Amino acid sequence: MTTMTDAALAEFKMPDVGEGLTEAEILKWYVQPGDAVTDGQVVCEVETAKAAVELPIPFNGVVRELRFPEGTTVDVGQVIIAVDVAGGSGSTAAAPAPVSVSVPEPTAPEPEPEAEPKGRQPVLVGYGVSEASTKRRPRKGDVVAAPAAVTQPAPAPAPEPVAPVKGNGRPLAKPPVRKLAKDLGVDLASLTPSGPDGIITREDVHAAVALAPEPVVTQVQAQSQVQEPVAAAPAVVQDGVRETRIPVKGVRKATAAAMVGSAFTAPHVTEFVTVDVTRTMKLVEELKADKEMQGLRVNPLLLVAKALLVAIKRNPEISAAWDEAAQEIVRKHYVNLGIAAATPRGLIVPNIKDAHAKTLPELAVALGELVSTAREGKTSPGAMQGGTVTITNVGVFGVDTGTPILNPGESAILAVGAIRLQPWVHKGKVKPRQVTTLALSFDHRLVDGELGSKVLADVAAILEQPKRLITWA
Repeated sequence: MTTMTDAALAEFKMPDVGEGLTEAEILKWYVQPGDAVTDGQVVCEVETAKAAVELPIPFNGVVRELRFPEGTTVDVGQVIIAVDVAGGSGSTAAAPAPVSVSVPEPTAPEPEPEAEPKGRQPVLVGYGVSEASTKRRPRKGDVVAAPAAVTQPAPAPAPEPVAPVKGNGRPLAKPPVRKLAKDLGVDLASLTPSGPDGIITREDVHAAVALAPEPVVTQVQAQSQVQEPVAAAPAVVQDGVRETRIPVKGVRKATAAAMVGSAFTAPHVTEFVTVDVTRTMKLVEELKADKEMQGLRVNPLLLVAKALLVAIKRNPEISAAWDEAAQEIVRKHYVNLGIAAATPRGLIVPNIKDAHAKTLPELAVALGELVSTAREGKTSPGAMQGGTVTITNVGVFGVDTGTPILNPGESAILAVGAIRLQPWVHKGKVKPRQVTTLALSFDHRLVDGELGSKVLADVAAILEQPKRLITWA
């Protein structure tokens, strides 16, 4: 990970941050040439094909050079930052080395501050790319000023030493935890630490977010907020440009490959059912007013998730995977429930581990943490591994239904459509009722039509008569 080029200069290489990945994109630098860094301090954020990861530096010193600008995809093993570990004598007085691959160390004077760079703008529902990734690399002879390339304002203060610092009554927390709290708007001073020696942990921060009051939702019947609509796509012709090319990389590249592999490996079958969920919507409102559920995320998705878990308990054969190498069906006696989430970097599917064993309040807490973490782009690779079945909520976009593609390695995926007031025959009369359409796609190697139909019918029956959550559980 690190090399020593001379007695004073240490080089930090792009590490393999997850399961043999070969490259990562530098999303943001938190330091610049001339900055002092300490062992364990987070210096940059990178994006792999699976998640965004913060990289800590493994030594003390002064930043001498940043080898690549933000938006650059770097192979694992390439040097990304050089640090003067001998104390940086004279380093801080010298002009910061600009980030340029072609020109190693031009000494151009620092320019005046430029306009604030734009953030990462989503271009399609569930996907987003870095604007910097569409810019060409500097040609030889170009002078790329360091402030424009690497001094982009960071969303959080410069990280501090890893060891907790006691002083002035400041809460004890490691730098990554402080950054997480700042990003999520959590006051560390208001938390009760659960870590050793009174240190605030990531779990403490996530728990505070999960317990925070939820804003009033005005969308139709408080539809689940796992995914949010994004701004409309730009006009066909914008500023005289008819086409824009967007590099396919990171999460979007991995998602595309996974979906192609899933679609052409697992034989998909999709079944549909339209169901009256009026009683479920009433139960959602009752649970919101229940003191036992105060501060928890209560919405239709919570009850849909619980209904699916009960349906799987009644039909456990659906929780399985296909082992192609061994030519075996692997029955799983647990449910890691995936929730498809649209994030600024693309569509990801983190899962709730052992969701089958959670009570309704515990499931609500887990859903809240999953959604908050995904929206902040902080979902870890481990949170997206080992899923068994998934729920995707297309209804939040006003879509009635769809034919979802299986998450690779899973047996089924349930799509939940928009919940709308519709004319419905109820007790022999046509009345306005809350109605939705469910779609279940499943791997026909693992799940035959009878089993798939039973699971979908059970989910629909529970949502129509939610008291079955008690009688069937």
